[in-house]
Amino acid sequence: MSTLATVPVTVEEKRIARYRKIVFLTWFITLDLIIFGVFVRLSDSGLGCPDWPGCYGKVTPIGALSEIQAAVQVLPDGPVTIPKAWIEMVHRYVGALLGLLIMSIGILAWRWRGTLGRTPTLAWAIFVAVCIQGAFGAWTVTLKLMPIIVTIHLLGGMTLLALMTWLAAREKTHLPIQPQSKAYVGWVAGAVFLLFMQIGLGGWVSTNYAALACMDFPTCHGYLVPPMDFKNGYSVVRALGEMPNGEAISQNALTAIHWVHRNFALAVVAYIGILAWRLRKDPALRGPSNLVMTLLAAQFLTGLTTIFFQWPLLIALLHSAGAAGLVIATVTLMVRTAGIQPARRHGVANVMGENMNQPTRVVKYA
Repeated sequence: MSTLATVPVTVEEKRIARYRKIVFLTWFITLDLIIFGVFVRLSDSGLGCPDWPGCYGKVTPIGALSEIQAAVQVLPDGPVTIPKAWIEMVHRYVGALLGLLIMSIGILAWRWRGTLGRTPTLAWAIFVAVCIQGAFGAWTVTLKLMPIIVTIHLLGGMTLLALMTWLAAREKTHLPIQPQSKAYVGWVAGAVFLLFMQIGLGGWVSTNYAALACMDFPTCHGYLVPPMDFKNGYSVVRALGEMPNGEAISQNALTAIHWVHRNFALAVVAYIGILAWRLRKDPALRGPSNLVMTLLAAQFLTGLTTIFFQWPLLIALLHSAGAAGLVIATVTLMVRTAGIQPARRHGVANVMGENMNQPTRVVKYA
């Protein structure tokens, strides 16, 4: 015979639940901010407010309305317009909110380290990362969209997403990992490394506006290996649209940028796809593995669509969002194959998925 008893929810359980809610909220905002940042770049809104952190020294574009209108009169189709100013400033506002949330996670991780059963090292590493990301956001504006700075800013955003995914994934329960799956942790780390290399190459394509340098597929200008200028295409210290000597960037340089990203993608898809197919045999890894394979197929499709439809904004945005999704899925696989589990300390129950508005929980006694 069994009976049901109502047990009060402890202070430790409430703290864990509160901490996890903040972590998952912050992770979600990080993902949203990255996708919105891609929209800022693709809509040419990065210089919508050409100073930093304000907009012509004002907190909002409303206060800078006269300056914006003056800029529009000089260059009606230029980088400064009222819609672009709002797009850029909303991105900065959300970035500031994200920084505050990450700082709160670091404080809670330190204050409640005994309850959480973890050191606050990762949480504070994320805070350092978001501060560095903010600095590169400022340099993106003040250095007038210099390609290397914009690319590092993109990689910094993806690194921040990876760290937040690591923080969130270790707080989420899952089925036990099969012992043989843990041997793949190094291979999964390699997949994350290759993925970041490909994202960096893709960012270099986007920041140099080389997405349409090759308008055919699988050839490029009718050749498998077309004429290319790798030296100027991958010269990192130069202004947007220019070569190091100050001349306009050549078509051959843009072709080199596009061609490398396109062909390196084949190696990345093969490596990560085969790895995900192997890992999906483990029930604990099946979800993220299936997500990886789905996103790889979607990336291939959106990449081709970008070429054939001449880089429509929505498709390009989906392509970048797919890359962010792959970061989430591969990092989740890495955390799980590493055997990282949600912490339990002094009998504190795992409360993920429970309704924390209730002050009690029901326990069944045999």
